[in-house]
Amino acid sequence: MKRIAGPGLNPYLSPMRWIVPLLTCCLPIPAMAHPHVFIDTGLEFIVDDSGQLTHVRVTWVYDEFYSLLVLEDMKLDQDADGALTDSEQGFLAGFDAQWVEGYNGDLVVLADGIPVTLSGPLEPQATTENGRIVSSHLRAVEGGAVPAAALTVKAYDETYYTAYEVTRPVTVTGPASCQISRVDPDIDGQLAQMQAFLLTLDADYDLEENDIPLVGESFATEIFVSCPNT
Repeated sequence: MKRIAGPGLNPYLSPMRWIVPLLTCCLPIPAMAHPHVFIDTGLEFIVDDSGQLTHVRVTWVYDEFYSLLVLEDMKLDQDADGALTDSEQGFLAGFDAQWVEGYNGDLVVLADGIPVTLSGPLEPQATTENGRIVSSHLRAVEGGAVPAAALTVKAYDETYYTAYEVTRPVTVTGPASCQISRVDPDIDGQLAQMQAFLLTLDADYDLEENDIPLVGESFATEIFVSCPNT
């Protein structure tokens, strides 16, 4: 599976974790898209001295349950001490980097409103922290660097099978003049809109037959990066 995204946070205390029970218990139809995997996400933007974005490093921290499934499936951490040996880390690295053609890595980057094409995952690494898998990979800007004067970035799965929360650090490696800001989603407001929509549907309405709403972007944090040209 291609999606097999702060330290120390209990993921089940996060507001996003309440979406699944809320949707499945309170809404009239069970086919509504809802997250199955929860990923805490971190981003590092690598900018050269002239203010050009060259790479993005992505960190994904998987929820405990999904991490357990992966580790058991790969027969890792057999002593259940929560720590991997060097050889186990090497074996785990890249487990989530086998992407199907056309997959964007659940990451959208715009430069002055124009989509930035990124490479597939490079230099994959993986380890565990407190029972959770932490993986990272590097993505290069294809076709040469692009100006980092006005970047807009969102990490999301449009189908909302995977829920990404930007709780890990978001940083810029490059000129000190670079600035980062963010706008977090209105989760309560988006849930209210989703509920209102579903309540207008007949109980026999088949969402899969009529296209499941692509709601993932509605729950995405928007990151803004500004690096003045030098």
